[in-house]
Amino acid sequence: MLPFSPEQFLSVFVNYNTAIWPVQVVAYLLGGLAISLLFWKVSHADRVIAGVLAAMWLWTGFAYHGIFFSPINTAAYLFGTLFILQGACLMYSGTYQNRLCFGLEFATPAWIGVALVIYAAIIYPLIGMASGHQYPETPMFGVTPCPVTIFTFGLLLLTVRPVPRWLLVVPFVWSLIGGSAAILLNVPQDWLLLVSGCIAVPVIIFRDRRAMSDVRAA
Repeated sequence: MLPFSPEQFLSVFVNYNTAIWPVQVVAYLLGGLAISLLFWKVSHADRVIAGVLAAMWLWTGFAYHGIFFSPINTAAYLFGTLFILQGACLMYSGTYQNRLCFGLEFATPAWIGVALVIYAAIIYPLIGMASGHQYPETPMFGVTPCPVTIFTFGLLLLTVRPVPRWLLVVPFVWSLIGGSAAILLNVPQDWLLLVSGCIAVPVIIFRDRRAMSDVRAA
C-alpha cells in the first residue's frame, strides 16, 4: 500500500514542473549536447557527457526527491540520497577519472542504447500525454527519476569501453522501484523502465566481458 494517492502523486509533478520552469528546457539542451557529442568527438567530450548525466541525477535527487516528493513520501529522502550518490559516482568516475568512453558502434547494445535514448527524450512524454497526463502533470525528461534512468541506461549502452559496475547498481534498483509506478499508479510510460534494467544491465555486462576476453586473447 502506497502512502499517497495517484492524485497526490500527479500533483507533485504539477507543483514541481511549475516551480522549476524553465529547467526542463535546460535539461533538453543538455541532453541534446550529450547526444551531439556522440557524433562530434571534441576534446573532453566523454567527460562532458558524463557530467550531463551526473547533473541530471544530482538535480533529480535534490530537487525532485528531496524537496517535492518527500512531503508525500518520506522514502523520497532515501531515494534522493541514492540519486545524489549516483550523480557523485558519475561525476567521479566519468568526469574526473574519465573512465566512460562514449561512441557509436554498429552492434546490438548500441542499437538498444539508441532506442532507450529516443524513448526517454521523445516517446516517454508523448505516451504520458496520450494517456491523459498533459504538462505539467507529467514526468519530464532530464529532471524526473524515470526518464533520467532510462536515458542513463541508453548512454551507458553507447559506451565503447567497459563500464564500472557500480554505476549500474542505482539505476537498476530504481528501474524496479520507479517502474512499479506503471502498475501501482497507472503510469504507462514507465512500463519500459520496469524492464529496462533487466535488459540493459545484462547486455552491458555481457558486452564488457566479451570485450575484455577479446583483449586478453589478442
